[in-house]
Amino acid sequence: MCPAEAVQNVDRGWIIPIGGAEDKENDLTILSKFWELSGGKKAKILIIPTASQLADTGPRYVEIFERLGGKAMYIRVDEREDCFKDRIQGKLKRATGIFITGGNQLRLSTILGGTPVAKLIRSLNANGIHVAGTSAGAAIVTEHMIAGGKAGPTPTEDGATMAPGLGLTNKLIVDQHFRQRDRIGRLMTALSYNPFISGIGIDEDTAAFINPQGIFEVVGAGSITVVDPARLTHSSMHDARHRENLTLIGMTVHVLGEGAKYDINTREAFAE
Repeated sequence: MCPAEAVQNVDRGWIIPIGGAEDKENDLTILSKFWELSGGKKAKILIIPTASQLADTGPRYVEIFERLGGKAMYIRVDEREDCFKDRIQGKLKRATGIFITGGNQLRLSTILGGTPVAKLIRSLNANGIHVAGTSAGAAIVTEHMIAGGKAGPTPTEDGATMAPGLGLTNKLIVDQHFRQRDRIGRLMTALSYNPFISGIGIDEDTAAFINPQGIFEVVGAGSITVVDPARLTHSSMHDARHRENLTLIGMTVHVLGEGAKYDINTREAFAE
């Protein structure tokens, strides 16, 4: 799956995966930067709380974005049939920024996947609308999504469960709550299937602000771990026994703090 085709002379929208547990009370560093990108006081933020089964998730983000200024609203998309409603699609089309909340990423993929809403989000992002997602919402922005897996430092044959994502980019796999939940092993497992893409593990209260040119900047209190398998010379995944530890030779790892950048096209990391 490739990202949707953009209209000529229109920059793609930014893609902002957030590692979860972003600051919602104090400086609002990540949320306010997304709000500014989406138009500031002219912003119209559309929140999709599908991944969460908590009734207050949507209203809470509405309150946060309206506290910053501009307008915000949430849409209830709890069943696949909701994704076929003209009313829901109409609200998406009026947004300057789309925010996908955390929760269970399999709820996102099974409810949104392949529907008019998913296709519309791809098209809107290709044509200039910014899309942010936190936690589960971060995982689904890419073509290949980590749906689950084991914690721990070692990649294993059964270390990651994969599912299709929205496909806003096909150059990355995203994992979230990264250091807090010790997920480097499952990110490496996911990358062992195909070294075409880079993996980014995003700490809590941290985000990758990916610009239309494919360069992201680290924003927030934590770090982003980039695992680049471009120079992988050996993977034992193809013949590993069930639950066996994997041998992966040649992976490159970068740890990037706030302000550091990474080009997902050239796979180059920059200190600032």
